[in-house]
Amino acid sequence: MVPFLRRFAPILGFTLALIAPASLHAEQQDIAAAARGVVRVALVATDGSDAYFVGHGSGFAVAPDKVLTNAHVVELAREEKNLVIGVIPSEGTKTYGGRIIAYSPGNDLALIQLEEGRLPVSTFYAGAVTDGQHVTAIGYPGTVDRAQGLGLKQLVEPLATVKTSGNISSGRASQSFDTILHTAPLAAGNSGGPLVDDCGRVLGVNSFGSVSDGNDAEFGFAVSWREVASFLRQAGVSSLHSVVGCRSMADADAADAALTQREAQASEQKTRASADAREQALAKARDDAERDVITARENAMAGAAVFLALAVLGLGAGGLFYTQGKEKKATWFLAGGGVLLFLALGLFFLKPSFSSIDERIKLPDDKGVTANGAFAWTGDNVCKVDISRSRLTVSQPNDVGFNWSDGGCVNGDSQYVSVGTQWQRPTIPEDANYVSTSQFDPATGTLRVQRWLPDIDTMDKVRGLLKDKPAKGCGSDSDLLARIATLQSDMTALLPAQPNERIIYHCQKGRLAPADPAE
Repeated sequence: MVPFLRRFAPILGFTLALIAPASLHAEQQDIAAAARGVVRVALVATDGSDAYFVGHGSGFAVAPDKVLTNAHVVELAREEKNLVIGVIPSEGTKTYGGRIIAYSPGNDLALIQLEEGRLPVSTFYAGAVTDGQHVTAIGYPGTVDRAQGLGLKQLVEPLATVKTSGNISSGRASQSFDTILHTAPLAAGNSGGPLVDDCGRVLGVNSFGSVSDGNDAEFGFAVSWREVASFLRQAGVSSLHSVVGCRSMADADAADAALTQREAQASEQKTRASADAREQALAKARDDAERDVITARENAMAGAAVFLALAVLGLGAGGLFYTQGKEKKATWFLAGGGVLLFLALGLFFLKPSFSSIDERIKLPDDKGVTANGAFAWTGDNVCKVDISRSRLTVSQPNDVGFNWSDGGCVNGDSQYVSVGTQWQRPTIPEDANYVSTSQFDPATGTLRVQRWLPDIDTMDKVRGLLKDKPAKGCGSDSDLLARIATLQSDMTALLPAQPNERIIYHCQKGRLAPADPAE
């Protein structure tokens, strides 16, 4: 950009550094996703039917229709009325016109409103940067354009960005406004482009570089998030930002595996303890049942002996009265003696046997999850993010409402399909630049959401899967379930194995305003 040359003195000899490969520490999928929101901001002079390329800088989307760049990139457009601003995305086939809606030369920031079109929105990292942290600068350095011999036609068409890597050198900011000092190479044309971390979140807006005579190391200065946040707030723009630290998917996998192993060990110990407790409870229950049977037998034997003794007395008295001619009394005593004899025999023969001990064993009710665990979380739930197991790049660690119904209906309008003991569903928003899959385990209340940020071609292919195949609403209709299952399979085939985000939630009973967890 011409203003970059005039005001900040260009950095020389950057060409080799610009084309150096990015550090392997970065998640390349996330850097690539961040680059999709980066644009070339071109100034074009119009003179009747003729147009002339005046210069360019870089920028990135902070809203679908708004681009953030440096003030010095668009300074000439404010001064020269015959200049127009062109916004050229890094992918696709369309370019857009733009106009300045906010301008702050004090901290070198400007905001451009698109006249049409939508762009992938960048996410800022609002946490603290650390000394030595790896960073990547994304933009359109003019040195690379010139080295490739690009003409005006190529400069105003969608073209891939250039990425350069370096590290943060904290403790030294510019005197005019708050900046981040870093070693990612910059050149004229990088102005206004983002400086991102290894998760693709924007740390600052690249503004200017140090001057080099070819022997010294070059440094770049990026306008910090603090300056950007204030500028966007005054411009009435609500930015996307995250405070969750960056971690690689490998680190998240390792942490998840370690936690899963510890939980498995704890569960095994708990199972063994439960088995020991149950065995002890069974032994005690058997002992109690045995004592009950012995006591019942002894009571029955004693009762039978008493009734037998009374029966003998009754029968003897009846016989005596009969010999004395007292037939009426004899009848009553003989009948009573017979009844008592019958009772004695009944108690003796019906006394509990030792074989009835097993039938008398009573264990406490098991109040845990049922054997298959199905639908243990039916109803309203609040699902909380497990940060230790998750990898978040552009999403906030917010709780989500999750109403689970028998048959896999979520929040009354999203049907999940069963795969073994799990339930899953793909999500393809109509106007957002991501796709996701959600997987729920009713036995444990674990919700796992994976999100991809694909390029525009892959996104178009994924959206094409929905053509003539609506999969909205809930129901047990076999055609609906088959469409959802097929959509999941076809979408997975188009996406890379590793997602950009993996968010693991633990759900528990509660009520929260329902929201699709994949959104």
